[in-house]
Formats: sequence, structure tokens, C-alpha cells
Amino acid sequence: MESHIQVRKPKAMAFVLMLGAFLGLFGETALNMALTNIMDEFTVKPATAQWLTTGYLLTLGILVPVTALIMKWFTTRQLVIGGIVISLAGAVLAALSFTFPMLLAGRIVQAIGTGLILPIMLTVVLLIFPIQKRGVVMGIVGLVITTAPAVGPTLSGVVISTLGWPYIFWISAILYLFLVVGAFAVITNVSEITKPKIDVLSILLSSIGFGGIIYAFSTLAERSFSEPIVWSPLLVGVIALLLFGVRQFKMEQPMINLRVFKYPMFTLGTLMMFLSILVILSTAILLPLYLKGALLLSAALAGLMLLPGNIVNVVLSPIVGALFDKWGARYFVMIGSIFVLLGNIMFVTVLSSTTPVWQIIVAFMILFIGLTMVTMPSQTNAMNQLPRHMYADGSAAMNTLNQVAGAVGTALAITIFTMGQNAHGAEFPTATNPEILAAGVKYAFYFITSIAVIALISSFFTKNSTNPNAKVSSERVAKNDIKVS
Repeated sequence: MESHIQVRKPKAMAFVLMLGAFLGLFGETALNMALTNIMDEFTVKPATAQWLTTGYLLTLGILVPVTALIMKWFTTRQLVIGGIVISLAGAVLAALSFTFPMLLAGRIVQAIGTGLILPIMLTVVLLIFPIQKRGVVMGIVGLVITTAPAVGPTLSGVVISTLGWPYIFWISAILYLFLVVGAFAVITNVSEITKPKIDVLSILLSSIGFGGIIYAFSTLAERSFSEPIVWSPLLVGVIALLLFGVRQFKMEQPMINLRVFKYPMFTLGTLMMFLSILVILSTAILLPLYLKGALLLSAALAGLMLLPGNIVNVVLSPIVGALFDKWGARYFVMIGSIFVLLGNIMFVTVLSSTTPVWQIIVAFMILFIGLTMVTMPSQTNAMNQLPRHMYADGSAAMNTLNQVAGAVGTALAITIFTMGQNAHGAEFPTATNPEILAAGVKYAFYFITSIAVIALISSFFTKNSTNPNAKVSSERVAKNDIKVS
């Protein structure tokens, strides 16, 4: 059996999917640079404003696992075009918003569209390109996944300073319009419609599980853990996920085939992606607050300070992708994890209200050298160990945990940032607002650094995957009664 599915325009198809995913992931952090403006305009606190990011991620965390099932009911064209149109509607609603709830609603609608496009991108790219080209292609996928949320504050900072925050959504809407046209022209159906039985209980358990956990961590930003509004959804979420897992293993056609986690390198690669996304989104919400609130930079200048790190990512991603095909994941992941830790140590060491800007730029560049070397090799190595009929399940599992990581990371970063501010303000009553804010951000980076330590330890267990896909025969697929989806 061939290692890939032949389509008419694989590169054009991949471009549409990747740009759609880029816009969706860009949306995760695009408003971070505008949070102070939005807080002033709608008179909301930081803990409330961060729901513009956390609510987006919460929606993705609930929807992405369901997409694995949706992909078996609808064609690739229907899902891609539908996802882009829904994202377009959300962007327009957010751009027109005149109240905070309306803005939040627009964000959630946009997240629904992203929740459809993101898992489809990874699954389709794995299906339409041969194994020997996968490193380069996944290097570009890794670039999308890491660059989009990281570049969000940079691009939006320029837009906010020149046009205003609603234009972040108007620009996205224009790009979504072009994508709709492109999708009609090049998207080919590659999934096989099997229409498995819809298990409503699995959908409910998944939604309650991931939703409860993300909601609990998000609420922690303004409430104590001892309050029922925090620990009760967390407890319910954990129990729901345990029941969801047990149910999936007992079903003949599970909503998500959790047997993907029986492949050790898939499990480890998913863990490395989880930790990397947690670091990326935590940093993406903290640095704009620090650059604008502590160093008193404008939104445009603050965004430009993050540009060199993003350029490093853009330049390095295809290089890592090309070399991955020759060297595999092991050394990239280990060396990259060291750079991630060094970048975070530098942040913890230098952050203050008087830090020279060049030190922030250097630390951010070091951080993204490491993240670029960790994310793509980890993701590709993980998916390479799966047989082809498990791509959709592996993609859904990995993308779900990535969104959970982003939501939990964002919520914990804001929570620890607030705790750090309160502690510094109590210890130094005469401290200025920039000093208090800088202390809060530095406090949060201790948490991010601890995540980097866990990632480094985990990286030592990475082994290059032996790819079973070429060995997967049509007879085996038929025997297991599992179709390519």
C-alpha cells in the first residue's frame, strides 16, 4: 500500500490548510497586546480579560476531540470550508463588538472554526505527502503551530498602535474570505466517510472533562483554590476524563482511539508538545504585559521587540525539518530543551522594571531556538510511530492536549503573575506600578522555568521512531475494520 494518498494539488491544499490553522492559532494570542486597551474600554479586570484567550482555548479543548468523530461523518471539503466560514463569522462578530460579552462570543465562534481546521490540517498533511518528505512538510507545520501564537502579539501590536484592536479581526476576516475561495478550488476529499455510531455519552464526558479542568484553572486567577467554584469543576473534570478513558477502551469504535498512547514515542512526543505549548502561550501572555506595563513601551514597539525571536523560528523551522529526515528527533529534542531552559533562566535573572530591552530580545531568541528544535521533531516523531489508520485519533489526542496546555498555561501564568504582584506590593508598599508588574511577571517565569526543567528531563527518553506506516497493509486495516479517516 502506498504511504500516501494521491491528490491533484497537494502543495496548494496544504497551503490553504496551514494558512487556516495559522490564522486560528494566531487568534489565540492576537489580543494579548490589546488586553490593557480592552480592560480600559470595557472596564474589566485582568482576570476577566484573560478569558478572551482562555475562552478561546477552552472551546478548542472541548471541540478538537469531537473533530476526530466529525471527520468520519463529513468530507474533507465540507469540514475545511465550514471551519473557515465559521471562523470568518466569528472574526466579523468580534470586530463589530461594542460590549465585552459580544467580543467574547465572537472569539468563541472563531475558536469553533479553528477547532475544525486544526486537527484536519495535521491528519491531511500526513496522508497526502510521502514518508520521505514528511520531515520538511512537518517542519512547516511546526512553524505554523509555534509561530502563529508567538507572532500574535508582534503583529497585533503594530495593528493596535496604527488602526485599533478591532482591525485585528477585520484583517483576519479578509484573509478568511480569500481562504474560502482557495478551499473551493483546491481542497480534495481524502477521508473515508464511515459514519460510525455517535456515542453521546463519550461526547458529554469529553466536553465536561476538558471543559471542567480548563474552567477550574482559569477561575483560579481570581478565586482561591479552596473555593468550590475552583475545586469542584476540577474534580468533576478529572472524574469525567477517567470515565471517558475507560469507556473508549471498552468501545469497538471509540470516539478517540486512546490506544495511540500505547506507542511510547507518541506518548512522549505528545508530552513534549504539551509542555512546549504551555511555555509558548504562557510567555505570549506575560511578555506583552511586561513590555507595556513595566518597560512602558508602546504596543507597536513591544510587538517589534518579539520579532527577532519569531524570525529565528521562521528561519530555523525548515532547516530542522530537512535535517530531521536525516538525523531523527532525539538530539534535536534534547538540545532544544536545553535552549528552552536557558531562555527561561535568563528571563528569571534579568526581569525588572529597568531591564535593557536587548536582554529581553536575546532571551526570547534563545527560547525560540529551543522551542523550534523541540516542537516539530517531537510532533513528527510521535505521529511517525502510529500506523496510518490511527492518524486522525493521534491528531485529535495531540491537538486536544495542546489546547488544554495553552489554556492551563495561560490561566496559571495570570494566576501566578497576580500572586507575585500582591506579594511584592505587600513587601514593598512604596513600589511603583511598573516595579510591581515586573515582579509579578518574574514570579510567573519561575513557574515556566520549572516546566522547562520537566521538559529537559523528559527529552532524554526520546528515541527515533521506527515508522510502521509502510508496513501497514490493506489486509490489516480490513481485518481490524478500521478505515482511513
